[in-house]
Amino acid sequence: MHIVFFDHPAYLEYLSIPRFTKMLVDGMEQRGHTTEVWKPTPYFLRFSASKKYQKWLGYLDQYLVFPAQVRKRLKQFAADTLFVFADQAQGPWVPLVAHRPHVIHCHDFMAQHSASGKISENPTGWTGQQYQNLIYRGYSQGRNFISVSEKTRKDLEELLPKPPKISEMVYNGLNKIFKPYDPSIARQELGDKIGLALQQGYLLHVGGNQWYKNRLGVIEMYDAWRSTYNSTLPLLLLGGALSPELAEVVSQSRYKEDIHVIGGLDDKYVHLAYAGASVFLFPSLAEGFGWPIAEAMACGALVITTDEAPMTEVAGTAGFLVRRRPHQAAAGEAQWAVETAVTLEKVVRLTGQERDEAVAAGYANARRFNSDNALDKIESIYLKALQQAGFPNKSETA
Repeated sequence: MHIVFFDHPAYLEYLSIPRFTKMLVDGMEQRGHTTEVWKPTPYFLRFSASKKYQKWLGYLDQYLVFPAQVRKRLKQFAADTLFVFADQAQGPWVPLVAHRPHVIHCHDFMAQHSASGKISENPTGWTGQQYQNLIYRGYSQGRNFISVSEKTRKDLEELLPKPPKISEMVYNGLNKIFKPYDPSIARQELGDKIGLALQQGYLLHVGGNQWYKNRLGVIEMYDAWRSTYNSTLPLLLLGGALSPELAEVVSQSRYKEDIHVIGGLDDKYVHLAYAGASVFLFPSLAEGFGWPIAEAMACGALVITTDEAPMTEVAGTAGFLVRRRPHQAAAGEAQWAVETAVTLEKVVRLTGQERDEAVAAGYANARRFNSDNALDKIESIYLKALQQAGFPNKSETA
């Protein structure tokens, strides 16, 4: 099987989808298939260094220049070539190959739901709504889909105008670097790296300033916990620098000296951060999958996350669950912080045996997310898409 993968352009500086594409490419090549990756390159973008215009010039490269290049390339490819979109956000390119064997990977539909007014925390302007409509009109012409969670698959099937030929779910597979590690050694190595004394433990959150990552809720939870219980564990926020709004919230915290924002760590130190954490906090408002939950459990961390899908799918029975943070209700938000602080204190105060049992449950849960198994399932769906298009597996017909 020859597979052409569509990927996001490098100039967008996305990280997760290019990593996902590389995993797919490496996995399919290891299974004996040939691959290539197509993505837009700068053309119009070269003519301006102004960020004011780069976004729009990038759109010209993605949706004018690149489609013309794809149409020209398609003439050189056999009919049994499989075209794979690494992200449903590449929807505007789907009509180029909708009549040929194809598969679309779906990660989440938060942007689509925001554009339709379903998510109050993330209102979308007129131009954003039009852009999401463009994406929707594209991927809705697709026929074969793989979703990263049952939540994402359900959202997809509700959005599509008609049932797809293939709609399968395959959980993401974990990077093998995320595995058990001695917490005391992890704390020492991480502390040496970032210049903090962490031997007594710490609370951890991993994520950026995106609305759904709920950094604000993490800070509120921490403040409520510190003001109620007798503990001085610091809070580490791994990710980019705080937004001005969040930085102001931290500056008003009584415990601001113990809140540390840490960016630029490579996978090795993220692994150590998980392994050394007393508790990993992940009260997301929404996710497509929720990678950090599985990563943290694989490293031996205890996880507090939101009692909604897909977080509950990933955490299984091994997570400690809290309700979703309410929106635009000051009293409700304050009550939420108090409630979650109670859960946090419960997890921090687990006995040695209780903690060992919870860690073991997390390890067992994380083993569900095996990269090789995920790639095997994805390969079988790719072959199924070819077969349904009239191209049987050559190895079976030989």
